[in-house]
Amino acid sequence: MKYLKFIVINLLILALLPAAAFSAAPLGKRIVLQNGMILLLAERHDIPMVTVNMAIKAGSTAAPHDKPGLAEITASLLTQGTTRRTAQQISSEIDFIGGSISTSGGSDFASASLRVLKKDIRSGLDLLSDVLLHPVFDQKEIDRKVKAMLAEIQRQKEEPGTVASEAFEKAVYGNHPYGWTNDEIAGYLQKITRQEVVDFYGSRYRPNDTIISVVGDVTEKEIVALLGRYFKEWQRKELPPPAVAPVPEVGRITVKKIDRNITQANINLGNIGIRRENPDYYAVLIMNYILGGGGFSSRLMDNIRDNKGLAYDAHSSFAANKETGIFEIGIQTKNESANEVIAESLKEMKRMQDEFVSEKELADAKAYLTGSFPLRMDTSAKIASMLTSIEIYNLGLDYPRKYPALINSITREDIQRVARKYLHPDSAVIVVVADQEKAKLKY
Repeated sequence: MKYLKFIVINLLILALLPAAAFSAAPLGKRIVLQNGMILLLAERHDIPMVTVNMAIKAGSTAAPHDKPGLAEITASLLTQGTTRRTAQQISSEIDFIGGSISTSGGSDFASASLRVLKKDIRSGLDLLSDVLLHPVFDQKEIDRKVKAMLAEIQRQKEEPGTVASEAFEKAVYGNHPYGWTNDEIAGYLQKITRQEVVDFYGSRYRPNDTIISVVGDVTEKEIVALLGRYFKEWQRKELPPPAVAPVPEVGRITVKKIDRNITQANINLGNIGIRRENPDYYAVLIMNYILGGGGFSSRLMDNIRDNKGLAYDAHSSFAANKETGIFEIGIQTKNESANEVIAESLKEMKRMQDEFVSEKELADAKAYLTGSFPLRMDTSAKIASMLTSIEIYNLGLDYPRKYPALINSITREDIQRVARKYLHPDSAVIVVVADQEKAKLKY
């Protein structure tokens, strides 16, 4: 009965979603502009709004190995003043037209976004192109941004969950940018120079490494002409890809203990994962849903929370990025229960390898993953984000149509195969932030 109710609820949700989310036609159109920038366009003329998402291959993986945080601060400074506008003028102009504009750094890409009414698209693109093409990187703004980032890092160091997650990623990734720690970033930011920011911007912000997704009340002819007008001076530049440190191999269980005077142990355990473009991604997605990604219906929750009462929440995730991602189980429990929680987590990983999942577990996972998928495209912003992901991971513009078949093709044999291949309970990384005297870890 519970399963039938779930299906009925999902059908009601799907009935309310835009028809575009279910169309057999491609989600949008792909156009390569003269300067090499890739335009992904989804025309939506029902609402007079335009949403623009940009992804520039200038994330932390593009930064020099000895400059952690450079990519993030560079992206954040783009809206803090140009040769034509001060930071205050940028803020006032976008507010005046009731729009929004932002920039930020990420692991693989830096991003920029714009949302405006159709009637203000020219003003919006003028602002967006200005912050991307003419940043001044004023020293006062750099100092202010460094101060803010250092304060945020200090705040995060007081959060046991953040400390555990960061230590786990460092243990898995080593010197790879995905594993850079707050301490490493803080150490670099305190000696960063303006010239380093200028040099990184000049070398990595280029149109032929940029994806621009546009969703809304605009035609192909209109947007191509507008982008040609506002980004005409942005010239392509060919550079070799940056060298990225390799991910270390872990051949045995590795434990990192961090002592804190807290009542709850924060436990993160797991191992290196897969790239998003790995063909096993969909089997891994379902496997993780059954193990710990499915909320109250997952095995970790059923065992550790419902049966043993050791934690309020027990979950797992398989983050798949442009480069190799990470598998992670995260749990908070009493210090004294840490050993038991670790043991049960490793046991559930092994169980995924040793036993077939049940037909019901597989059916429930498929129903959720296919039924909830259209919710990832129920707004213009989400469609723009989906278009960007489709380009980054080479999924094809017919991906929304293909997705249900990709999920439904997975078998129990596939689940066991990927569990044996990508879960490593015998060589897991285990990080525990706890009152170590009370936890008395045996690992």
